[in-house]
Amino acid sequence: MNLKSIFALCISFVLTAQTGFSQSKNLPKLRVSENKHYLVTEDGKPFFWLGDTGWLAFSKLDREGVNKYFEDRKAKGFNVVQVMVLHNLNAVNVYGDQALMNDNVADQITSPGNDPNDASEYDYWDHIDYTLDMAQKNGIYVAMVPVWGTNVSKGDKVSKEQATKYAKFLADRYKKRTNIIWLNGGDTKGNEFQDIWNAIGNTIKKSNPDQLMTFHPFGRTDSSENFHNASWLDFNMFQSGHKTYAQETDPTAFKEDNYKFVLRDWDLKPTKPTLDGEPSYEGIPHGLHDTLQPKWNANDVRRYGYWSVLSGGAGYTYGHSAVMQFFRKGDKPAYGNKVFWYDAINDTGAGQMIYIKKLMEEFPFTEGIADVSLIANQGEKYDYVPVFKGKNYALLYTYNGRKLKVNLGKISGNKVTATWYNPKNGEKTTIGTFDNKGAKEFQPSGKKEDGNDWVLILTSNK
Repeated sequence: MNLKSIFALCISFVLTAQTGFSQSKNLPKLRVSENKHYLVTEDGKPFFWLGDTGWLAFSKLDREGVNKYFEDRKAKGFNVVQVMVLHNLNAVNVYGDQALMNDNVADQITSPGNDPNDASEYDYWDHIDYTLDMAQKNGIYVAMVPVWGTNVSKGDKVSKEQATKYAKFLADRYKKRTNIIWLNGGDTKGNEFQDIWNAIGNTIKKSNPDQLMTFHPFGRTDSSENFHNASWLDFNMFQSGHKTYAQETDPTAFKEDNYKFVLRDWDLKPTKPTLDGEPSYEGIPHGLHDTLQPKWNANDVRRYGYWSVLSGGAGYTYGHSAVMQFFRKGDKPAYGNKVFWYDAINDTGAGQMIYIKKLMEEFPFTEGIADVSLIANQGEKYDYVPVFKGKNYALLYTYNGRKLKVNLGKISGNKVTATWYNPKNGEKTTIGTFDNKGAKEFQPSGKKEDGNDWVLILTSNK
């Protein structure tokens, strides 16, 4: 190594030490699969989206918290985290750095340099850079909401001109980032303020065509309802919401049946992937606002996951009430939460999400389709059984351990091997090998009750 190379290496080391920023390798770019139903990396490898809602990470986590959170999510198999860039227009991070001048999205407060040890250099946007670097180091893509929907829907706070200028700032600053996905909108109704959302979407997409983009919609709605044909929308996202069957008063709503969003989106043209970007959160009250209501638990987040993924969803986003708000000592809790985020990251459901991902990655899932014709005794509500199959495999999910009557002969092979898969721990129990014809009943262990969930795996034998 010559003196010039040694000098360059030393400079790089010094800069890294000064800034605290990671020099880790860029993650592969993501794109839509050839059949347009799933996501893959730039080299064609299947990418199963396993997301977490870390909505307030940019504003409420310090650098130590950022490291702890992303290291934990990596260990639990998550590869996407959904975050708000601006929760409010007066956004201030944990270090007291303000994002905007005069609450104007078109006027960002930035400073020269990015040394985290120098408060005069390290600003709101530098802390986002640090967070993105730590996510990248842990193999995680960050799905970023430019500005949360309420800032647009509540009055004249954001004009189209301001939104366009702000979107150009974001596009330019993050142009070289390969671990960014854009979530336009942010828990907002897609039929309102479309000029703002289209301005943001078109501006970012024009400058950064290789970064995927979708729209994060209001509860019990879907990006496909208003933006499916938008040139900036690469895949659909729906929010299946936090209400129970009984709490939903809209007779046209899909209620808890989040798989219905997937089945509907699957048949739309042009073909685009779809996924549940916000189901009921673990630890949040049924219906959100009445803190005396029971809380959604690990059983529920598993059910939403398997229902949507085994119906053809390109992935699934988990959420926890304490984690999405990064609840800390001294915070005013939302939705009656009393658990600190650093404890809640280890709640039961969070640790079980990895088994959805592991199951799907065991098979060529990007070639799979939903096919409920395999289930001969289909049910409704919690008796519903989604079925996902490829050429040589089929996956059937029961939420409550009821007996499954299966129409065989729907996958290849003269015989099939049947196996039970436990969504709570990923353990498998072989049932046996059977002729691949006729109808056969399969009974999971345990009694019929909500949360006694199992996946029946059928694989082809020649």
